[in-house]
Amino acid sequence: MAGRIPEETVEEVRKTTDITDVIGEHVQLKKQGRNYFGLCPFHGESTPSFSVSPEKQIFHCFGCGKGGNVFSFLMEKENWTFIQAVEHLAARNNIALPEKNQTVTEREVDGVQRILEAHQWLAKLYHHFLVNTTEGKEALQYLTERGYSRETIDTFNLGYAPDKPDVVATFLEKKGYHPQEMVKAGLLSETGSGGYLDRFRGRIIFPLRNHLGKTVAFAGRTLGEGQPKYLNSPETSVFHKGKLLYNFDLARGYIRKQNRIVLFEGYADVIAAYQADIGPSIATMGTSLTPGQAELMKRYSEKVIICYDGDKPGIEASVKTAKELQNAGIHVFIARVPNQKDPDEFIKTEGGDRFKREVIDTSEPFVGYLMRYYKNQFNLQVEGDRFEYLETVLREVAKLERGVEREYYLQELSKEFSLSMESLKEEMEKWKPEANTETHRHQSWRKANDKESRAPSGNKPRRAFHNAERRLLAYMMKDTYIAEVVKQEISASFNIEDHQIIAMQLYAYYEENESMNISEFLESFSEDRLRNLVTDIASIPLTPEVPEKEIEDYLYQVKREKWKKENTNHLHKEMKEVEKQDPIRAAEIAMQLLQENRGWKSRK
Repeated sequence: MAGRIPEETVEEVRKTTDITDVIGEHVQLKKQGRNYFGLCPFHGESTPSFSVSPEKQIFHCFGCGKGGNVFSFLMEKENWTFIQAVEHLAARNNIALPEKNQTVTEREVDGVQRILEAHQWLAKLYHHFLVNTTEGKEALQYLTERGYSRETIDTFNLGYAPDKPDVVATFLEKKGYHPQEMVKAGLLSETGSGGYLDRFRGRIIFPLRNHLGKTVAFAGRTLGEGQPKYLNSPETSVFHKGKLLYNFDLARGYIRKQNRIVLFEGYADVIAAYQADIGPSIATMGTSLTPGQAELMKRYSEKVIICYDGDKPGIEASVKTAKELQNAGIHVFIARVPNQKDPDEFIKTEGGDRFKREVIDTSEPFVGYLMRYYKNQFNLQVEGDRFEYLETVLREVAKLERGVEREYYLQELSKEFSLSMESLKEEMEKWKPEANTETHRHQSWRKANDKESRAPSGNKPRRAFHNAERRLLAYMMKDTYIAEVVKQEISASFNIEDHQIIAMQLYAYYEENESMNISEFLESFSEDRLRNLVTDIASIPLTPEVPEKEIEDYLYQVKREKWKKENTNHLHKEMKEVEKQDPIRAAEIAMQLLQENRGWKSRK
């Protein structure tokens, strides 16, 4: 099946790949129940009907019918072969393929893999120096006094770079990495005399991981008064600070579960928050938020709480970041840290519980925060400033998707400035986007879930037996017991030929596997048509418990249609042929059909 790549390697790649992450790099996804939805990348549409199931590791479009696993998505989207899709995901997950399977594409990323491996080795070395050596004793004491537990230090793999010139260079060279190669990787610095030094010597080390959990860079903090206070890795082939978010790999699961992101400015803030059990905590890489980072957050949650420092620069940065997030369609909230403190400091002095209760849980919508912010930017005693303030705020209110929010803030302005709601609404309409999408979006999710009982055209409902066969197959994919029951009752004698093929493949799959892995099962089919049909059926929503009465009804529908085809089709044909020449004979046939139909119903 996998050609030149061993099956066990393909399986390892499949198991270590999250289809939601891969597709999320191509499609903007929104969580709806247990699945994610977005606009299909394979056909033009304005309402999302493209579904991704993290649980089953499959995708399916209710509009065009395409579906499959992570391999077939990349094959379709990038026009790759199966081998190329596996190689891409193997490289993405840092999984080595057998040498004989390497292609030109894979050899091109060898340099990237070496840089990644060097970072992993160095992260281990720095952590070892921090927790196991006398050189790291002062740094460990510093972190402990700052409130970092040993568990937190291990979780974030914090480390220490000894203040010795050649320790790291010697270590890397012994591991097989040329010093000049490591200079390009941002790990070493050249001296004027031709030697090499550790770029981060004498600093506490914060490993910077990509979204797969691989260390791709480092941030080093001085222990004393040296400058710069923080020193980051330069951009390299594996590190692009405008594309990564600190701690995203650990926070991702919490983000999906809580459907929110808490965005901080610094690494220390994130670690303190994470230690205070605020799981969905991430930070930018010491730079302003980029559109790419905003889009990445949007794929996982539509709610972001910004928690920057409480001083003036922190407030201004919050506003700038919030506008970037708002442009990405994210609902933005601002958490205000009192007394101009930074989050890390507040947690250390006041405790994590109080931080959650008084800062995070009391975060306010961005527009309300912005209204107070702009009041400090304008002199509202001056008429010209009042008009400019109103215009500025109305621009922001107009961006809100929900009508109730717009109404609320317009009423606030109406009361404060003694203006009519009509005049404020009229002015706001000038800045309102052409189409507000919240209702449209809601309807689109519902439409995607209403298509199960219809044929791919979306116009003609499927017949009862057709839906019965689809739901039977869906339950068979979910439960081996149901598959065995159906096998005993009707074997593969479904009425639709494609359903017969799927049933036979199911029985064969269960002979070698105790449970179903849909993503793996899809590889049993060579035709796209059948793979699409399997993902379509696997996407049918089912009840958690096996409904035995429902299964019986489906089997009845399938058997009844089979019986009708075998026993009554010829009678219908004869009746049509004689109804004009011999009405009496036609009536006799109709009575015979009625009696046989009653006889069948009595068997149920």
